[in-house]
Amino acid sequence: MWWQGSYWHELKTLFLEHPLFLVGILLIIGYFLGKLFRRLTLPEISGFIFAGLIVNSFTTGLVTHELTASLNIVTETAIGLLALSVGTEFSARKMRRIGRNIVWITCIGLLVTFLVVLLSCLALSRFLPELPIGYPYAILLAVMACATAPAVIIAEIHHLRAHGRFVDYLFGVVALGDAVAVVVFGLAFTIVTNILNVEVPASYTVISSLREIALSVVAGAIGGLVLHRLSRHIQNPGEHLVATIGVLFIMTGFAIVLHLSPLLANMVMGAVLINLSSGNHRLFRQIEPLTPPIYALFFVIAGIEMNPGIFLQRTVLIAGLFYIVVRAAGKYAGTYAGTLACGLAPPIRRNLGLCMFSQGGVALGFVLLIQSSPLASGLIEGDPLYGVFPEMVNIVLASIFVNELASPFLLRHAILRGNEMETE
Repeated sequence: MWWQGSYWHELKTLFLEHPLFLVGILLIIGYFLGKLFRRLTLPEISGFIFAGLIVNSFTTGLVTHELTASLNIVTETAIGLLALSVGTEFSARKMRRIGRNIVWITCIGLLVTFLVVLLSCLALSRFLPELPIGYPYAILLAVMACATAPAVIIAEIHHLRAHGRFVDYLFGVVALGDAVAVVVFGLAFTIVTNILNVEVPASYTVISSLREIALSVVAGAIGGLVLHRLSRHIQNPGEHLVATIGVLFIMTGFAIVLHLSPLLANMVMGAVLINLSSGNHRLFRQIEPLTPPIYALFFVIAGIEMNPGIFLQRTVLIAGLFYIVVRAAGKYAGTYAGTLACGLAPPIRRNLGLCMFSQGGVALGFVLLIQSSPLASGLIEGDPLYGVFPEMVNIVLASIFVNELASPFLLRHAILRGNEMETE
């Protein structure tokens, strides 16, 4: 094949010489495909993801996982910026107005999603004997279906410059939903390992999940206080930018090293900043020009990590597509039921659920946690559920693959319709 020739090999070798060359190439490819998608009236984010898909090791082989490992700092920076931006939406005044509704929408949405996916997976195991998903694995699949990836949502809202009641609800439901999903996953994980009689250390229990959330909140609150006090003595915009980025990097690195949630920690930091003083908005306005290239590279890297080859397995293809459909149905039905119970306006009821399909970082984190746990190796050969674990992981990965590519299309139109064009 043409991409296996000597020149292609030399190009890949050149990538290894310096990461900046790789970053530049990925940004340029992402720029042109993003621009092409935008001209086709398609979401720019999908163009970035597609750019990564083109050059990854599963297609052309130009960029391998080893190469992208050198770009982890980009992904971590993007997560920090995204979370900080979300946190600014949690002002006390706004939460007093819509906070109770967000709790109801989140709880109803997660409960309906969990039940729909759980019952559907159990039904699927009856029609696909070669995929004997027992109820322990169905529980894990159902919990992982509850998580929504915030990165695509935040980036698309920034791109559209959307604001208003719809966006307030969207940010709140996604943020609270992912926090609850982490706790529920910890509980479900403990239940499943007990059902399967797998010895699991305390680090995998629900207590660990609660501790992670609590410490992330405390760290974020301290970071917000520090940055607020620091910014009060700074007048120069350039110095504001340096201080904000510095604290953001420290907070993100601190959370990662201590195995906390950088997403939650930075989200809380943003919320603390905006509630201490509305004047802290200037901090976020100053870092805004830095975000487009970081976001673009973040989604290109996300595309590099995708593997379309998982659909080559018949069982995974059928089960994966089934899982995608029932998850989408549960997400939409649950969110619609929650907004209906709160008496929200029809545009919000009809469109909020369409924004909940994205699936990525949180669900992938659940998969990685399971892979590194005794649950992955706790079953002995001959057990009825032995061998199901790899298929379950592939089902989730297939769902992430499709949703990361498809959700931006629905998201863009849902935001514009549900928000009734409240953009600036």
